[in-house]
Amino acid sequence: MTRAVVAPLGVLMLAAAMTRAASPPVLFRDITAEAGIAFQHHAAPEKKYIVESMAGGVALFDFDRDGLTDIYFVDSLTVDTANSPMAARSALYRNLGHGKFEDVTDRSGIGHPGWGMGVCAADVDDDGWDDLYVTALGRNRLYRNNHDGTFTDIAERAGVAGGGWSTGCGFADYDRDGRLDLFVSRYVKIDLDHLPQFGKDKTCEYRGIAVQCGPRGLAGESDFLFHNDGNGRFSEVAARAGVSDPNGYFGLGVAWFDYNDDGWPDLYVANDSTANFLYRNNGDGTFREIAFPAGVAVSEDGAEQGSMGVALGDYLNAGRLSLFVTNFSEEYNALYRHDGDHFTDVSFSSKTAAPSLPLVGWGTAFVDYDNDGLLDLMAVNGHVYPQLDKVRLGASAGYRQRKLLYHNRGNGTFDEVAAQFGPVMTDARVGRGLAAGDLDNDGGIDVVVNNLDGSPEVLHNELLDRGNWLLVKLTGPRGNTDAIGAVVKARTGAVTRTRVVQSGTSYLSQHDMRAHFGLGSASQVDSLEVRWPDGTTSKMVNVKANQIVAIKR
Repeated sequence: MTRAVVAPLGVLMLAAAMTRAASPPVLFRDITAEAGIAFQHHAAPEKKYIVESMAGGVALFDFDRDGLTDIYFVDSLTVDTANSPMAARSALYRNLGHGKFEDVTDRSGIGHPGWGMGVCAADVDDDGWDDLYVTALGRNRLYRNNHDGTFTDIAERAGVAGGGWSTGCGFADYDRDGRLDLFVSRYVKIDLDHLPQFGKDKTCEYRGIAVQCGPRGLAGESDFLFHNDGNGRFSEVAARAGVSDPNGYFGLGVAWFDYNDDGWPDLYVANDSTANFLYRNNGDGTFREIAFPAGVAVSEDGAEQGSMGVALGDYLNAGRLSLFVTNFSEEYNALYRHDGDHFTDVSFSSKTAAPSLPLVGWGTAFVDYDNDGLLDLMAVNGHVYPQLDKVRLGASAGYRQRKLLYHNRGNGTFDEVAAQFGPVMTDARVGRGLAAGDLDNDGGIDVVVNNLDGSPEVLHNELLDRGNWLLVKLTGPRGNTDAIGAVVKARTGAVTRTRVVQSGTSYLSQHDMRAHFGLGSASQVDSLEVRWPDGTTSKMVNVKANQIVAIKR
């Protein structure tokens, strides 16, 4: 005879609490290995030179137009392998659906761009198929999509090969002539045959530890603006347009957006250890640099920061795109709230600054991960000095660092909640590029991270209590079939949510260009309005939730 044993209520409650503590809710599940992704970023273990610490872009784009988002990881060489371009292999993975990917790199012809850095996507030749631009130390690549799973590098022929050390990139039609132009940021001048000696002076030390030199103490590079001449060729016009950076700041992340809502794309550039740039478009082919009066050049107390990645988002649902910039440790990530005619640094009042202080931030994105209708924030982190792991430096987070996830509270503040979602968010990595998008068209935003010193992470959104959603795929007119620069507004009741179609941003990476809207409990979008890059508008009403909507100009 079996006798039932009844535990006291307090014991049962304690056991339940322990179970909950041992099994945190799942937000993202790392599906990298089971998805068939075996890419590894090549990196020198000691990182004795700055060129070995900065790479790692990733792109989400649908290269074969099958409706599923594919992934491209950028790899880089090292000082020891600099003369062996086949030593590093970037990788293109075709999305097969159902959480599986196929490595199609060798057939595609885009596996060896040299010393790769970053990546951005656009339909450059106006044939309806997305092409890929890869920045590098040395010659950049413009891979034209051949529609059959292969690509051809046309950078030299098109006049966009550049040179030096290129980092960020982004396409936009800055002069509104109907053709996509290209901005490329550059970092520092580097001669691989005459590299600065590791730990040689005070600019090559970190808290008394010998480390790689730079960027301070090294000469910076100017930037490129390639104007699309409409005949398959581009002309470099940065100096004439006023965006060349003749003083040689250390350019990294870039973001095109029309900050003053005058219909002309403006340009933000995140500079490492120097003031950031905001170039206001004058509407005549030239720009004026206004970052200081606009309030987005430096920190709240006027200090230059080590800026890396950039995110754009209307986190207040106010119809204006604010800026989030990831920075070096002890410099805090900066949230610049867009207040109409200027920006305000609200990093501390929004509660986004303090969690970032021990960390070195890189790829970032505004993402509504729970589809509650409010844009949240994510950033990946990782130091540049592996030597940190050999010593104890107070509150330093070490070389490998955890992610940051900020949940939007809807009142202008955020809660940093990464620890609530378990090891996939808190395990220490050396993060660099981050790209966000819906990999399986289920309405949940997924995230892909390119890490140094290890495997990437394909993080599938599996949050059980997500809200409703809408995904908007735009097809623009000839010259800009991706509708880059288009603004999409979705209204539900009294709330209007704003998104912009972007090429580039984050840290040297490319997000899914489809506009994602979390809708909370709303079962439809009352009105969906698109302002196309040429200023014309389209509107739909009573659009049902939980679907992908395609809109063609």
